[in-house]
Amino acid sequence: AAGGRVRKLFDVFVAEVPWTVSSKELREYFSQFGSVQRCHLPFDRDTGFHKRFCWIKFSSPEDVQNVFQKDSHILEGAKV
Repeated sequence: AAGGRVRKLFDVFVAEVPWTVSSKELREYFSQFGSVQRCHLPFDRDTGFHKRFCWIKFSSPEDVQNVFQKDSHILEGAKV
């Protein structure tokens, strides 16, 4: 990137997020694996519900690696 900044992305895509889980709860859960910089949980304008997926942005590749060290992630009884 000539003259531009190089951005490092340490994002994890999370699918099958239960309807009842909020971005705050996602952030709290994933913070056990490292420093969460951002949690993006998109909402559907028509329904008002979130779209059941999100992106968690971590501070380092080690944080992302920590997420994948765990076999499965369960939120409110559902595997995400």
